[in-house]
Amino acid sequence: MTVDDVIAAAGLAFRYPGAAEPTLKGVDLRIARGDFTAVIGGNGSGKTTLCKAFNGLIPHFWSGEFSGEVTVDGVDTLDASVAALSHRVGYVYQDFGNQLVRPSVREDVAFGPVNFGLADHRERSESAMRLLGIDHLARKYVWELSGGQQHLTALAGVLAMDPAVIVVDEPVAELDPARAEETYRMLKRVNKERGTTIVVIEHHAEFIARYARSVVLMSAGTVRWHLPVREALGRGEELAEHGIPAPQIIAATARLIPETDVPLTVAEAAQGIREAGLEPGAPVPEPVTQPPGPVIARLSGVSHGYRDVHSEVSTVLDDVDLALCEGERIALVGSNGAGKSTLLRLLTGLNVPRKGTVEVDGIDTRSVKPARLADRVCYLYQHPEQMFLNDSVRQEIAMFPTQRRRPDAESIVEDVLDRLRLTEFADRDGRTLSGGQQRRTTLGIGLAMAPALLLLDEPTASLDTATRNDVIAMLAALAERIRCVVVATHDMQLVAEWATRVLVLGKARVLADTTPAGLFGDAELCERVNLVPPQISVLGRELGMHPPPLSVDAFTAAFAPALAGGR
Repeated sequence: MTVDDVIAAAGLAFRYPGAAEPTLKGVDLRIARGDFTAVIGGNGSGKTTLCKAFNGLIPHFWSGEFSGEVTVDGVDTLDASVAALSHRVGYVYQDFGNQLVRPSVREDVAFGPVNFGLADHRERSESAMRLLGIDHLARKYVWELSGGQQHLTALAGVLAMDPAVIVVDEPVAELDPARAEETYRMLKRVNKERGTTIVVIEHHAEFIARYARSVVLMSAGTVRWHLPVREALGRGEELAEHGIPAPQIIAATARLIPETDVPLTVAEAAQGIREAGLEPGAPVPEPVTQPPGPVIARLSGVSHGYRDVHSEVSTVLDDVDLALCEGERIALVGSNGAGKSTLLRLLTGLNVPRKGTVEVDGIDTRSVKPARLADRVCYLYQHPEQMFLNDSVRQEIAMFPTQRRRPDAESIVEDVLDRLRLTEFADRDGRTLSGGQQRRTTLGIGLAMAPALLLLDEPTASLDTATRNDVIAMLAALAERIRCVVVATHDMQLVAEWATRVLVLGKARVLADTTPAGLFGDAELCERVNLVPPQISVLGRELGMHPPPLSVDAFTAAFAPALAGGR
């Protein structure tokens, strides 16, 4: 380890107890002090395990087979406890809500410095909150915060320890696009103003392009390479092989001007296209969709909310009227706390509205128990592991048709396993699978239920890009078996590529009922509800395309006349 290295791993290997293969295999890696490094790779490549070796959770907490050496800020992690290493390495976990252990924001941020007896604990916590712009929330209870505010609170608690390294696992997995940008801006600010080394585990290449300075590619438990960000993102084919397709602006410019430098921002891409003398022609029209069929679910005058710690009702939905129809692929979008998950739970009957009525297939949800509605509506949770009740994938998928005594239950299960490429995992416990495999399993549970209405909460969160694209394709394929699908999501690319209808929630109401092109063409609406359109839509808008393109194919098709006529 050199003076300029803050992290050095040499020959690092680790096998979890009972695992057939090591998760890490002879990892050699150096990260320079003050770097902003993104660790990428497909689900199951070893990213999180590698980063947990930096703060000593491996091997001090996960006591598997460990070999090799990891040195962080001059300390061998084998010679220091997890508590001692927390002064040098801060970690913001993917499930960051579990890190919040004190009632108020101020108390939670000060928790580490106070418990280590640091005399300047007040100054440390106040400074961390100020740097991240959450000092105005100091007196708030942590359960009153939005997801984005909770994430920044967890980060402030780490920052108050003034570590040399901060690791953030999936910084944007559960945040709306605007809050995701804010989180990355705060990380960049900490990196610049304090010189703190930032390591992020990330699947979103567009954030990597704008914020990281170097990229580590993990594959099958080893480091494939560690490169500067522009060089890393220029290896498009290799990244795609590992489930990380290039950002949309890189893919688009590579098709139009193959010899250009790799653009890291929309502005760079737009400049390169203009300098090449290319101008878009008429935009490709939106595909024609079939008119919606009969109403599957209806909300009439629905108002709902929850009591806060002061016993006051906080209204989440107010006098909402909606009809969801057969053949529709509906995306629910809006800021954290806009009411997306609440609306889904009302449709299942798990919650009943304080005012108004909810009907599914003509049945008032107040009149029957949720278990009876399960024949008509299926709700797939945001976290797949919450769906698993049995010892194997096959049993999970078989549970509903078997309990309902469907005569064709066995053939249904085999068909679902085959459709979702789960046959090889059929006898595995779902909780032992990768995130992408778990998500496919929950889709299998829903498909085997064959409901009229399928509801999904953030189905692509925390998935690598290749698995995420698989999920989009599988959702599209469900149309032949399920009459209406509703997805609550922060994934704007999913909205662009899959949805036929978009419901924008905000201020307890439906602010817009539109199409993907209508949403992304309305800059004022997007800004009002903290939505950031897909990169390719932003690039199209920058180049004067209206409506904005929804995919790379649609974007490049608009340049076909210019390319055919020569430059």
